[in-house]
Amino acid sequence: MMSTTLRRAAPSIAAALLSLSLLAGSGAARADEIKVMASVALKSTLDDLAAKFEKSGGGKVTMVYGLAAQLKQRVADGEADDVAVLIRPMMDDLLKQGKLAAGSLTNVGGTPVAIAIRAGAPKPDISTVDALKRTLLAAKSISYSDPAKGGASGVYFAKVVDQLGLTEQLKAKTILVPGAQAPERVAAGEAELGVAQGSEIIPVAGAQLLGPLPGNLGSVTLFTAGIAAVSKAPETAKAFIKFITGPEVAPVLKAKGFQPGG
Repeated sequence: MMSTTLRRAAPSIAAALLSLSLLAGSGAARADEIKVMASVALKSTLDDLAAKFEKSGGGKVTMVYGLAAQLKQRVADGEADDVAVLIRPMMDDLLKQGKLAAGSLTNVGGTPVAIAIRAGAPKPDISTVDALKRTLLAAKSISYSDPAKGGASGVYFAKVVDQLGLTEQLKAKTILVPGAQAPERVAAGEAELGVAQGSEIIPVAGAQLLGPLPGNLGSVTLFTAGIAAVSKAPETAKAFIKFITGPEVAPVLKAKGFQPGG
C-alpha cells in the first residue's frame, strides 16, 4: 500500500510530471514551427507554397509580410524569426551583419518591375523607352509605391521617372501608395496605370500585367531566402527553403510571375 507520505506527495509529483510533459510538448512544437518574414511581393506565392509545405507535413509556417526595406531593418534590429525572403542585396547585407546563417542563402526567383492596366482596357504602347515615355505623359494617373517607404519597385520607378526627365510633369497625377496596392488602385479604376513587381500584379483580380519596363529601363528583382542566425528551428527553416526552391514548385512560381532561381 502507498505510504501516507507518498499519498500526500502524489499530487505534487503529478503536477511536476504534467509540467515536464507540457514543456517537452512545447519544445517539440517550437522545433516544428517557423516564422517567415518576406517581401509583400511574394505574398500570393508564399501563401500558396506555405500551405503546401504544411500539408506535406513539413511543419507550421507563420508568414509575416511587409516592404522589403522595413523587414530588413526589423531583422537587423534582432526581431526573432526563422527565415527571411528579401531582395538579394539586402540579404547579402544581413549576412555580412551576422543576422543570417552562413551558407544558407538560396535564390527563390526574379520578377520584373512592370506596368499594370485595368483588365479589358486598351493596351498602351510600352514596347520602347520612347513609347513608355509617351504613355506616361498621356496617362491620366499613375500609381506606385512610395519610395520614401522603401518599396523596391517604387524606389526603382522613381529613378526611372527622373531618368526620363518626367519628375515634375508626372507629379500632379502620381498616386503614391504605402505598399503593393498600385495594382488594386488600377483594378478599382482609381489609377490608369500602376507600377509594381510583376508578382504583385498577376494575383489582383481586375488588373492586367501590360508588360515589363522596356529596354535599358528593365529591372528584374531577385528574391533570396536565408535562415536567421537566431532561428530556434533551423532544420525546419532549411526544409522550408528547400521546398520553395525545389523543381516541383517551379510551375507555381512561374504562374505567380516569377522566374525560378536566378
